[in-house]
Amino acid sequence: MRNAYIDNLRSFTVALVVVYHVIYMYNSILTAGVIGPIGETAWLDALQYLLYPWFMLILFVVSGMCSRWYLQSHTEREYLRSRTRKLLVPSTVGVLVFGWAQGACNMAMSGALGMLREVPPPVAYLILCVSGTGVLWTIQVMWVLSVLLLLLRRVERGRLAAVGAKTGVPALLLLGIPVWAAAQVLNTPVIAVYRFGIYGAGFLLGYAVFSHEEVMERLSRRAAPLLAAALALGAVYTFVSYGQDYAQSPAVNSPLAIAYAWGMCLALLGAFYRWGGRSSRLTAFAAQKSFGLYVFHYLALSVTALLLTGYTSLPAPAVYLISAVMAFACGLALYELVARVPVLRWCVLGISKRRKNHVS
Repeated sequence: MRNAYIDNLRSFTVALVVVYHVIYMYNSILTAGVIGPIGETAWLDALQYLLYPWFMLILFVVSGMCSRWYLQSHTEREYLRSRTRKLLVPSTVGVLVFGWAQGACNMAMSGALGMLREVPPPVAYLILCVSGTGVLWTIQVMWVLSVLLLLLRRVERGRLAAVGAKTGVPALLLLGIPVWAAAQVLNTPVIAVYRFGIYGAGFLLGYAVFSHEEVMERLSRRAAPLLAAALALGAVYTFVSYGQDYAQSPAVNSPLAIAYAWGMCLALLGAFYRWGGRSSRLTAFAAQKSFGLYVFHYLALSVTALLLTGYTSLPAPAVYLISAVMAFACGLALYELVARVPVLRWCVLGISKRRKNHVS
């Protein structure tokens, strides 16, 4: 089942992920493993605070919605097979096949590439691959949540979705409380992006609540005030948290951060359902390529950043602009190239010979 507003929302979010990573590459807040600040551009760091709290969460909500729609016309076996091919294979086999390239970039930016000379080549290769997991952590978590969903379905037998269909806008707002509670648990140490609690909550709510047309209808009627409120919360959150590590506690899971994240998710879901359902050649292209862009943009950006800062003295605005263009253009070009190589496309993208309907 395809919904144009969902495809457009996913494409919009992936585009913002690319923009976020361009800012992140040269930011002055979290500088480990990236180039770090160039020029007087610290004000751009505010965009990280505006984007980071919600853009991954909404992708997990959308993934949960798509899971329920897929399972309405496919068996659980087909669902698991599809999710394994599309998510688990690229985030495991794909890392071993292609992750070394991103790992080499990451270690070069960290100044740690030289240490690989001190270890045996097979060990060095594995270090590079693990270091190059990068953006694929998202689909690793999605696969785990997909497996847990199948186990949950054996217990709840449709009762969650039946209750979720009755959820009104006030209840949707109040769901921010359990989302905040979930954000406090199941967060892995050291690697802050693996936030199984909040992303699991978003995935489950997408499956049980937001996958219902009647819920989305109610939400869409409040899209404008929800969007205004979410933007106001984002401005307050950015002002209060600026300068803190926005990816770590306490900033990342504070009540204000979660209120903003949840408010923006509700606002964008409602807004895209109401106004973002139109299809065109551009939106169809973006929907078809968004996964590939997500997988490859950071490698294209990393190579560009290393070359620009290592071999040119361009001013900061030019570096940002060229980096953004190359992240989009070369990310898409890499996708088109890999998607045409039979074995490689299965390993890195989970694309088999015959294109089938998939859930993401």
